[in-house]
Amino acid sequence: MIQFFEIGKIVNTHGVKGEIKIIPLTDDPNRFSELKCLFIAPSISTEMEKYNVEGVKYQKNFVILKLEEINDIDTAQSFKDKFVIIDRKDAIKLEKESYFICDLININVFDESGNNLGYLKEVLKTGSNDVYIVKNNTGKEILIPALKTVIKGVFLEEKKMVVSLPQGLIDDEV
Repeated sequence: MIQFFEIGKIVNTHGVKGEIKIIPLTDDPNRFSELKCLFIAPSISTEMEKYNVEGVKYQKNFVILKLEEINDIDTAQSFKDKFVIIDRKDAIKLEKESYFICDLININVFDESGNNLGYLKEVLKTGSNDVYIVKNNTGKEILIPALKTVIKGVFLEEKKMVVSLPQGLIDDEV
């Protein structure tokens, strides 16, 4: 499982005292209020530096962070286009039968009869419910609604998901 999560992207500075403006990349932007420390880096795969959170404000669709180690606009400007990253242990606790998207990507998807439908390539956020894009070995994609009536089981340790496809979701060739 992935150890770190990107939860925001720094898009600009805010004021002259070193605050940074962030676009949240999380379903719950209020989660920033719970953070005591975080990492900043160009991506998860690069070297990350740890920072302590001094303050959090919310402005429209943005999060404004004040970090203890950043006290001027010039230093804050150097963080533009980098990501705010947290350790998995600092992530919000999920409800039962809820999963982090990064844990679902590349999981194998099977129907209830055990037929391999492919792997979960991407998750679309549609507003009402997520949609899983499953790609099979021929390159064809299936769009599966992420509903409790459809998703019968997720087994992260086995990298496996079992689904009950609604009739007509897959075009059966005659």
